[in-house]
Amino acid sequence: KVKPLLVKTVQDLAACDALIIPGGESTTIALLARLSGLLEPLREFVKSGKPVWGTCAGAILLSEEVRGTKKGGQETLGGVGIVVERNGWGSQVESFEASLEVDGLRDPNRPFLGVFIRSPLIVSILPPPLPPAPAIQVLARLTADHLPISDDPNIVNDDDPTDPRDDRTVVALRQGRVLITTFHPELTKDDRFHEYFIKQCILAK
Repeated sequence: KVKPLLVKTVQDLAACDALIIPGGESTTIALLARLSGLLEPLREFVKSGKPVWGTCAGAILLSEEVRGTKKGGQETLGGVGIVVERNGWGSQVESFEASLEVDGLRDPNRPFLGVFIRSPLIVSILPPPLPPAPAIQVLARLTADHLPISDDPNIVNDDDPTDPRDDRTVVALRQGRVLITTFHPELTKDDRFHEYFIKQCILAK
């Protein structure tokens, strides 16, 4: 029942019932969206409540605030109450893989391999929006020993790998029908995140 469509134009977007915003370079994606007249239609698509999945760069574009931007700032689509930092773990050489326990996936006892390549870091989850806006549901966390050391005096570099209070450990979350992953599920042969998005965000009522 699901037919994929490559979105390059406003007309392509209008034909979609759901959208995946992929990884890549978030500044470039935003620039090309503006040049092709897609930026505002994308914002309206997100605001409409339709299912959207942002992975890595897509997660940056769906956030409310971005830190560590290039000169000139970063245009976003918004829609998810998070603050993210671009390249939060550092440069390409700091890329890594980690086994994740993810709520809601098929076969939940089997870890999901998270591939983190210049991934954004969720700095903080903003206070819950007023009803009827949906609350944020955390789906997966890294252990705190994966986190980069921060120079921010407002952040305590916690050595306790079991401490779930640090928002920076969150790597997958959902707010209503919007899904966020800071890693790249599409780079594995494990299709459970794609299945989750289709079943829980698109087809579920």
